[in-house]
Amino acid sequence: MHNGGSPSSGGPEASRTIQTLRKFLLITLILGITGTLTELFLLEHTEAYWQKVPLILLGLGIASLALRFLKPSRATLRMLQGLMVIFILSGLVGIFLHYRGNVEFELEMTPSQKGVDLFVEAITGATPALAPGTMVYLGMIGFVYCFRHPLLGEKTH
Repeated sequence: MHNGGSPSSGGPEASRTIQTLRKFLLITLILGITGTLTELFLLEHTEAYWQKVPLILLGLGIASLALRFLKPSRATLRMLQGLMVIFILSGLVGIFLHYRGNVEFELEMTPSQKGVDLFVEAITGATPALAPGTMVYLGMIGFVYCFRHPLLGEKTH
């Protein structure tokens, strides 16, 4: 073992590794939120109330990250953490809503359709059923970024 210990020993090298990983997670989160928000605007994902929810949440994500930079504190980190939980929940609800909308469309086109055939048509339908999973991924990235963050004052062991 060299000076400072290995990354698994919790020494200075481990601290630098964790800081670097946390920076990459934060960059990934910022790019993901910005890209997803841009894509939803370009797709005009604004017609119904439910379509506006991810836009609002992504906007809050940007505001929360900006506040995190301007006023780094336990409170701003907890706010970000809570928002990431909401991202995850909204993504799961979005998957359900997209899938349900595709099922309704497929049943209008072919009322006798059912079972595996209906599932396959709905999951591959006009509305991308799994696209809201992006909110789940972003929420998970943000939540991992916050995990045992030094500002939370939690021990890493």
